[in-house]
Amino acid sequence: MSEHSANPSATVAATGRPLAVKAVIPAAGLATRFLPATKAVPKELLPVVDRPVLQYIVEEAAQAGIGDVLLITGRGKTSMVDHFDRRPDLETRLEEKGDAERLAAVRRPGELAEIYTVRQPEQLGLGHAIGYAEAHVGDQPFAVLLGDEFVKPSEPLLPAMLELQARTGGVVLAFFEVNPADTKRYGIASVEPAEADLTDVGEVVKVTGMVEKPQPEDAPSNLAVLGRYVLPGTIFDAIRRTKPGSGGEIQLTDAMELLRSEGTPVHAIVYRGTRYDTGMPLGYLQTVVQIAAEREDFGTEFRAWLAEFVKADAAGGSGT
Repeated sequence: MSEHSANPSATVAATGRPLAVKAVIPAAGLATRFLPATKAVPKELLPVVDRPVLQYIVEEAAQAGIGDVLLITGRGKTSMVDHFDRRPDLETRLEEKGDAERLAAVRRPGELAEIYTVRQPEQLGLGHAIGYAEAHVGDQPFAVLLGDEFVKPSEPLLPAMLELQARTGGVVLAFFEVNPADTKRYGIASVEPAEADLTDVGEVVKVTGMVEKPQPEDAPSNLAVLGRYVLPGTIFDAIRRTKPGSGGEIQLTDAMELLRSEGTPVHAIVYRGTRYDTGMPLGYLQTVVQIAAEREDFGTEFRAWLAEFVKADAAGGSGT
Protein backbone atom coordinates (compact mmCIF):
# COMPACT_ATOMS: atom_id res chain seq x y z
CA MET A 1 0.00 0.00 0.00
CA SER A 2 1.38 3.39 -0.89
CA GLU A 3 1.83 5.93 1.86
CA HIS A 4 -1.00 8.47 1.90
CA SER A 5 -0.59 12.10 2.78
CA ALA A 6 -4.15 13.29 3.30
CA ASN A 7 -4.95 14.88 6.67
CA PRO A 8 -7.76 12.96 8.40
CA SER A 9 -9.03 15.97 10.33
CA ALA A 10 -9.23 18.00 7.10
CA THR A 11 -11.11 15.15 5.45
CA VAL A 12 -13.70 15.18 8.20
CA ALA A 13 -14.04 18.95 7.98
CA ALA A 14 -14.54 18.77 4.22
CA THR A 15 -17.16 16.01 4.27
CA GLY A 16 -18.85 16.64 7.58
CA ARG A 17 -18.49 12.94 8.37
CA PRO A 18 -16.67 11.66 11.45
CA LEU A 19 -13.94 9.08 11.48
CA ALA A 20 -15.02 5.81 13.06
CA VAL A 21 -13.90 5.65 16.69
CA LYS A 22 -15.22 2.20 17.67
CA ALA A 23 -14.13 -1.28 16.64
CA VAL A 24 -15.93 -4.62 16.79
CA ILE A 25 -14.04 -7.91 17.04
CA PRO A 26 -16.15 -11.04 16.40
CA ALA A 27 -14.65 -13.76 18.59
CA ALA A 28 -17.41 -16.24 19.42
CA GLY A 29 -16.33 -19.14 17.21
CA LEU A 30 -15.49 -22.63 18.47
CA ALA A 31 -12.11 -22.83 16.67
CA THR A 32 -12.54 -26.51 15.87
CA ARG A 33 -9.38 -26.52 13.72
CA PHE A 34 -7.30 -26.10 16.88
CA LEU A 35 -8.94 -28.72 19.08
CA PRO A 36 -8.18 -29.95 21.66
CA ALA A 37 -6.09 -26.84 22.53
CA THR A 38 -9.15 -24.59 22.17
CA LYS A 39 -11.44 -26.75 24.30
CA ALA A 40 -10.62 -24.55 27.31
CA VAL A 41 -8.50 -21.74 25.83
CA PRO A 42 -10.02 -19.35 23.26
CA LYS A 43 -8.20 -19.40 19.94
CA GLU A 44 -7.85 -15.63 20.21
CA LEU A 45 -5.63 -16.11 23.28
CA LEU A 46 -3.20 -18.55 21.68
CA PRO A 47 0.23 -16.96 22.09
CA VAL A 48 2.28 -15.53 19.28
CA VAL A 49 5.59 -15.66 21.15
CA ASP A 50 4.59 -13.76 24.33
CA ARG A 51 1.38 -11.97 23.36
CA PRO A 52 -1.96 -13.52 22.41
CA VAL A 53 -3.37 -13.04 18.93
CA LEU A 54 -6.16 -10.84 20.30
CA GLN A 55 -3.73 -8.36 21.80
CA TYR A 56 -2.06 -7.82 18.44
CA ILE A 57 -5.49 -7.03 16.98
CA VAL A 58 -6.47 -4.58 19.72
CA GLU A 59 -3.05 -2.95 19.34
CA GLU A 60 -3.76 -2.53 15.63
CA ALA A 61 -7.01 -0.73 16.47
CA ALA A 62 -5.31 1.44 19.10
CA GLN A 63 -2.55 2.37 16.65
CA ALA A 64 -5.28 3.73 14.34
CA GLY A 65 -6.70 5.91 17.11
CA ILE A 66 -9.59 3.63 18.12
CA GLY A 67 -10.04 3.46 21.89
CA ASP A 68 -13.40 1.66 22.13
CA VAL A 69 -13.44 -2.07 21.33
CA LEU A 70 -16.43 -4.41 21.51
CA LEU A 71 -15.73 -8.15 21.68
CA ILE A 72 -18.49 -10.42 20.35
CA THR A 73 -17.96 -13.43 22.61
CA GLY A 74 -19.44 -16.86 23.23
CA ARG A 75 -19.58 -19.44 25.99
CA GLY A 76 -16.29 -20.24 27.68
CA LYS A 77 -14.53 -17.10 26.43
CA THR A 78 -14.54 -14.85 29.48
CA SER A 79 -10.77 -15.20 29.73
CA MET A 80 -10.47 -12.89 26.69
CA VAL A 81 -11.86 -10.07 28.81
CA ASP A 82 -9.64 -11.07 31.73
CA HIS A 83 -6.56 -10.54 29.58
CA PHE A 84 -7.39 -6.83 29.29
CA ASP A 85 -8.17 -6.45 32.99
CA ARG A 86 -5.75 -5.45 35.73
CA ARG A 87 -3.91 -8.04 37.89
CA PRO A 88 -2.96 -6.13 41.05
CA ASP A 89 -1.52 -9.23 42.71
CA LEU A 90 0.76 -9.98 39.79
CA GLU A 91 1.68 -6.32 39.38
CA THR A 92 2.61 -6.05 43.06
CA ARG A 93 4.81 -9.14 42.81
CA LEU A 94 6.63 -7.77 39.77
CA GLU A 95 7.10 -4.39 41.47
CA GLU A 96 8.59 -6.09 44.51
CA LYS A 97 11.02 -7.96 42.27
CA GLY A 98 11.94 -4.78 40.43
CA ASP A 99 10.94 -6.34 37.10
CA ALA A 100 9.91 -3.13 35.35
CA GLU A 101 9.92 -4.65 31.86
CA ARG A 102 7.45 -7.43 32.65
CA LEU A 103 5.36 -5.07 34.78
CA ALA A 104 4.91 -2.76 31.80
CA ALA A 105 4.03 -5.73 29.59
CA VAL A 106 1.37 -6.93 32.05
CA ARG A 107 -0.18 -3.47 32.33
CA ARG A 108 -0.14 -2.73 28.60
CA PRO A 109 -3.27 -4.70 27.57
CA GLY A 110 -5.41 -2.68 29.98
CA GLU A 111 -4.04 0.58 28.61
CA LEU A 112 -4.81 -0.06 24.94
CA ALA A 113 -8.57 0.61 24.82
CA GLU A 114 -11.84 0.43 26.69
CA ILE A 115 -13.02 -3.17 26.25
CA TYR A 116 -16.72 -4.03 26.12
CA THR A 117 -18.42 -7.36 25.46
CA VAL A 118 -21.67 -8.82 24.21
CA ARG A 119 -22.45 -12.53 23.89
CA GLN A 120 -23.58 -14.18 20.67
CA PRO A 121 -25.61 -17.18 21.88
CA GLU A 122 -25.41 -19.04 18.58
CA GLN A 123 -22.79 -18.83 15.82
CA LEU A 124 -24.92 -18.21 12.74
CA GLY A 125 -22.48 -16.35 10.54
CA LEU A 126 -20.35 -13.22 10.55
CA GLY A 127 -23.28 -10.99 9.64
CA HIS A 128 -25.28 -12.45 12.52
CA ALA A 129 -22.39 -11.72 14.90
CA ILE A 130 -21.98 -8.12 13.74
CA GLY A 131 -25.70 -7.55 14.30
CA TYR A 132 -25.10 -7.88 18.03
CA ALA A 133 -23.00 -4.71 17.96
CA GLU A 134 -25.89 -2.40 17.06
CA ALA A 135 -26.76 -1.33 20.61
CA HIS A 136 -23.12 -0.41 21.27
CA VAL A 137 -22.33 1.24 17.94
CA GLY A 138 -25.61 2.95 17.12
CA ASP A 139 -25.85 4.64 13.73
CA GLN A 140 -22.19 5.69 13.53
CA PRO A 141 -19.50 4.15 11.30
CA PHE A 142 -17.31 1.53 12.93
CA ALA A 143 -14.45 -0.82 12.16
CA VAL A 144 -14.64 -4.60 12.17
CA LEU A 145 -11.44 -6.57 12.82
CA LEU A 146 -11.66 -10.34 12.51
CA GLY A 147 -10.09 -12.14 15.44
CA ASP A 148 -7.63 -14.39 13.61
CA GLU A 149 -5.56 -12.06 11.45
CA PHE A 150 -3.58 -8.87 11.84
CA VAL A 151 -1.09 -6.76 9.90
CA LYS A 152 2.46 -5.70 10.60
CA PRO A 153 2.46 -2.56 12.79
CA SER A 154 5.04 -0.85 10.57
CA GLU A 155 2.76 -1.41 7.56
CA PRO A 156 -0.61 -0.15 8.88
CA LEU A 157 -3.85 -0.56 7.00
CA LEU A 158 -6.66 0.69 9.22
CA PRO A 159 -5.87 4.46 9.27
CA ALA A 160 -6.28 4.71 5.50
CA MET A 161 -9.51 2.69 5.66
CA LEU A 162 -10.96 5.02 8.31
CA GLU A 163 -10.06 8.04 6.22
CA LEU A 164 -11.55 6.55 3.06
CA GLN A 165 -14.83 5.75 4.84
CA ALA A 166 -15.06 9.32 6.16
CA ARG A 167 -14.71 10.58 2.59
CA THR A 168 -17.24 8.25 0.97
CA GLY A 169 -19.69 7.53 3.79
CA GLY A 170 -20.04 3.97 2.52
CA VAL A 171 -18.53 0.56 3.01
CA VAL A 172 -14.74 0.25 2.97
CA LEU A 173 -13.00 -3.11 2.65
CA ALA A 174 -9.44 -4.34 2.43
CA PHE A 175 -8.37 -6.77 -0.27
CA PHE A 176 -5.33 -8.93 -0.85
CA GLU A 177 -4.46 -11.08 -3.82
CA VAL A 178 -4.88 -14.85 -3.48
CA ASN A 179 -4.03 -17.81 -5.64
CA PRO A 180 -7.05 -18.39 -7.93
CA ALA A 181 -7.37 -21.93 -6.56
CA ASP A 182 -8.03 -20.48 -3.09
CA THR A 183 -11.01 -18.26 -3.93
CA LYS A 184 -13.40 -20.80 -2.38
CA ARG A 185 -12.01 -19.87 1.05
CA TYR A 186 -12.79 -16.14 0.89
CA GLY A 187 -15.25 -13.43 -0.02
CA ILE A 188 -14.21 -12.39 -3.56
CA ALA A 189 -14.92 -9.08 -5.31
CA SER A 190 -15.31 -7.72 -8.80
CA VAL A 191 -13.84 -4.21 -9.10
CA GLU A 192 -13.26 -1.23 -11.34
CA PRO A 193 -10.97 1.83 -11.00
CA ALA A 194 -11.89 4.18 -8.16
CA GLU A 195 -12.72 7.85 -8.53
CA ALA A 196 -9.61 9.95 -9.15
CA ASP A 197 -10.04 12.03 -5.97
CA LEU A 198 -9.72 8.90 -3.78
CA THR A 199 -6.47 7.51 -5.12
CA ASP A 200 -4.28 9.55 -2.76
CA VAL A 201 -5.51 7.41 0.16
CA GLY A 202 -3.86 4.26 -1.20
CA GLU A 203 -4.42 1.63 -3.88
CA VAL A 204 -8.18 2.15 -3.95
CA VAL A 205 -10.68 0.29 -6.14
CA LYS A 206 -14.44 0.59 -6.48
CA VAL A 207 -16.30 -2.63 -5.71
CA THR A 208 -18.96 -3.63 -8.24
CA GLY A 209 -19.95 -6.95 -6.72
CA MET A 210 -19.12 -9.51 -4.05
CA VAL A 211 -19.65 -13.22 -3.69
CA GLU A 212 -18.94 -15.46 -0.72
CA LYS A 213 -16.47 -18.35 -1.24
CA PRO A 214 -16.92 -18.94 -4.98
CA GLN A 215 -15.37 -21.87 -6.78
CA PRO A 216 -12.33 -20.82 -8.85
CA GLU A 217 -14.23 -21.09 -12.13
CA ASP A 218 -16.95 -18.76 -10.80
CA ALA A 219 -14.72 -16.17 -9.09
CA PRO A 220 -14.86 -12.65 -10.61
CA SER A 221 -11.25 -11.90 -9.58
CA ASN A 222 -8.53 -13.05 -7.22
CA LEU A 223 -9.06 -10.12 -4.83
CA ALA A 224 -10.09 -11.56 -1.48
CA VAL A 225 -11.55 -9.74 1.49
CA LEU A 226 -8.98 -9.31 4.25
CA GLY A 227 -10.51 -9.38 7.73
CA ARG A 228 -10.84 -5.60 8.04
CA TYR A 229 -13.98 -3.58 7.33
CA VAL A 230 -15.18 -0.06 8.03
CA LEU A 231 -18.97 -0.01 7.88
CA PRO A 232 -21.71 2.63 8.06
CA GLY A 233 -24.43 2.25 10.67
CA THR A 234 -26.90 1.29 7.95
CA ILE A 235 -25.30 -2.16 7.85
CA PHE A 236 -27.50 -3.28 10.76
CA ASP A 237 -30.73 -2.82 8.83
CA ALA A 238 -29.16 -4.63 5.87
CA ILE A 239 -28.20 -7.55 8.13
CA ARG A 240 -31.80 -7.82 9.33
CA ARG A 241 -32.93 -8.05 5.71
CA THR A 242 -30.28 -10.58 4.70
CA LYS A 243 -31.38 -14.19 4.30
CA PRO A 244 -29.12 -17.14 5.12
CA GLY A 245 -26.52 -17.70 2.41
CA SER A 246 -23.35 -19.78 2.20
CA GLY A 247 -23.40 -22.53 4.83
CA GLY A 248 -26.92 -21.57 5.85
CA GLU A 249 -25.52 -18.57 7.75
CA ILE A 250 -26.13 -14.81 7.70
CA GLN A 251 -23.13 -13.59 5.75
CA LEU A 252 -21.72 -10.08 6.15
CA THR A 253 -20.69 -10.22 2.49
CA ASP A 254 -24.34 -10.62 1.48
CA ALA A 255 -25.44 -7.70 3.68
CA MET A 256 -22.76 -5.44 2.19
CA GLU A 257 -23.79 -6.51 -1.30
CA LEU A 258 -27.38 -5.59 -0.44
CA LEU A 259 -26.26 -2.08 0.56
CA ARG A 260 -24.20 -1.78 -2.61
CA SER A 261 -27.16 -2.79 -4.79
CA GLU A 262 -29.22 -0.07 -3.12
CA GLY A 263 -26.70 2.67 -3.85
CA THR A 264 -24.25 2.66 -0.94
CA PRO A 265 -20.74 3.18 -2.30
CA VAL A 266 -18.35 0.31 -1.64
CA HIS A 267 -14.61 0.80 -2.00
CA ALA A 268 -11.55 -1.17 -0.99
CA ILE A 269 -7.86 -0.68 -0.41
CA VAL A 270 -5.64 -3.35 -1.94
CA TYR A 271 -3.17 -4.16 0.82
CA ARG A 272 0.40 -5.02 -0.21
CA GLY A 273 1.85 -5.19 3.28
CA THR A 274 2.46 -8.13 5.61
CA ARG A 275 -0.64 -10.02 6.74
CA TYR A 276 -0.54 -12.63 9.47
CA ASP A 277 -3.28 -15.26 9.30
CA THR A 278 -3.68 -17.36 12.45
CA GLY A 279 -7.01 -18.89 11.49
CA MET A 280 -5.57 -22.32 10.69
CA PRO A 281 -2.73 -24.27 12.36
CA LEU A 282 -0.29 -23.83 9.48
CA GLY A 283 -0.84 -20.08 9.27
CA TYR A 284 -0.60 -19.78 13.04
CA LEU A 285 2.75 -21.59 13.09
CA GLN A 286 4.04 -19.46 10.21
CA THR A 287 3.03 -16.33 12.09
CA VAL A 288 4.83 -17.44 15.26
CA VAL A 289 8.01 -18.19 13.32
CA GLN A 290 7.91 -14.91 11.36
CA ILE A 291 7.40 -12.75 14.42
CA ALA A 292 9.92 -14.69 16.52
CA ALA A 293 12.52 -14.28 13.79
CA GLU A 294 12.01 -10.50 13.84
CA ARG A 295 12.33 -10.06 17.60
CA GLU A 296 15.13 -7.74 18.68
CA ASP A 297 15.85 -9.66 21.88
CA PHE A 298 16.29 -13.17 20.48
CA GLY A 299 15.49 -13.03 16.76
CA THR A 300 19.09 -13.42 15.62
CA GLU A 301 19.63 -16.48 17.81
CA PHE A 302 16.29 -17.97 16.76
CA ARG A 303 17.03 -17.51 13.04
CA ALA A 304 20.40 -19.20 13.48
CA TRP A 305 18.78 -22.16 15.25
CA LEU A 306 16.06 -22.34 12.60
CA ALA A 307 18.60 -22.40 9.80
CA GLU A 308 20.47 -25.22 11.52
CA PHE A 309 17.23 -27.12 12.09
CA VAL A 310 16.22 -26.86 8.44
CA LYS A 311 19.71 -27.86 7.34
CA ALA A 312 19.76 -30.88 9.64
CA ASP A 313 16.24 -31.90 8.67
CA ALA A 314 17.14 -31.75 4.98
CA ALA A 315 20.11 -33.99 5.74
CA GLY A 316 17.90 -36.47 7.58
CA GLY A 317 18.88 -35.47 11.12
CA SER A 318 16.80 -34.36 14.07
CA GLY A 319 17.87 -30.72 14.04
CA THR A 320 18.42 -30.71 17.79
